[in-house]
Amino acid sequence: MDRITIVGMGLIGTSLGLALKKANLGVEIIGTDRDRAIAGIARRMGACDSTQNNPLDAVRGSKMVILATPVGGIREMLKLYGPELEPGVIVTDTGSTKAAVLEWAEEFLPDTVHFVGGHPMAGKEISGPDAAEADLFQNATYCIMPGKNADPDAVRIVTNMAESVGAKPFFIDPTEHDSYVAAISHLPLVLSTALVRLNSANPAWPEIAKLAANGFRDVTRLASGSPEMSRDICLTNREALNRWIDEFIRELQEFREMVKEGDERTLGKAFDGAWEARDRWMQNKVTARAAAPMVELPTTVETMGGLVMGDRAAGRVRQMLEWQRDDKRRKD
Repeated sequence: MDRITIVGMGLIGTSLGLALKKANLGVEIIGTDRDRAIAGIARRMGACDSTQNNPLDAVRGSKMVILATPVGGIREMLKLYGPELEPGVIVTDTGSTKAAVLEWAEEFLPDTVHFVGGHPMAGKEISGPDAAEADLFQNATYCIMPGKNADPDAVRIVTNMAESVGAKPFFIDPTEHDSYVAAISHLPLVLSTALVRLNSANPAWPEIAKLAANGFRDVTRLASGSPEMSRDICLTNREALNRWIDEFIRELQEFREMVKEGDERTLGKAFDGAWEARDRWMQNKVTARAAAPMVELPTTVETMGGLVMGDRAAGRVRQMLEWQRDDKRRKD
């Protein structure tokens, strides 16, 4: 990769640019954003070598295009870039939901372009380039989901990029991904927002706010994120998110009954169990029964097919490799 274009110079896009520059890969980075001021900030921070105001000019000559916009904008970018990208270009993204994004890529990108979906599990409650940092992805899980037309070299390059910014590549099926992040990322976002809405709509909020301290601040942190990004997450992951909201409502109802009954033993057991579960997670001691172990991509892409990557991801990668081998045999 001698030239990369990053589309969207917010928190993630600018952090990626800074991280890639820190890795000293010798690659030229072009930045573009619908807001020229934001792109200018990213350039002055050193996240890109130059900026382009025209989104089509920004991708011309680049070997890789990274879409770091809110999920809703990815569809429009894929539709815009599809007819313009040269054969062999690799397109990846950083969107928080993946099933819809891979469908859009298949719909709008030609077969000659390699799409590899990506989602770095890193971020902050504040958005914009000013919050960006080169170490944002250090030791973070970087989800990777190859599109139907992505060849092994494209997958390897995106994987190497994730490793170069300090992240840990993790293959996962798009549907599994969306269900899991709905539980541990999107549901907390909704809960955080709902708690702010509930309290701020109360007539006594001016007095309540004076008492709000660290607990309220920590639980509502996610409500300070980009409203556009939050909206798009909900719109593109409705089915999975609604299932988890229903599960959470049932959990709340159980707690309501426990509190109503005032059963000291039952309440104590519930809080003890949650304390122990979180403590195991904080110490990275979650058992395989509770969560499948992460599997990182080995250095040789050909070994991907033999890995256990999740219920469906391994089969998908094996199928992709078989398609590539069959196509090569036919050409030979």
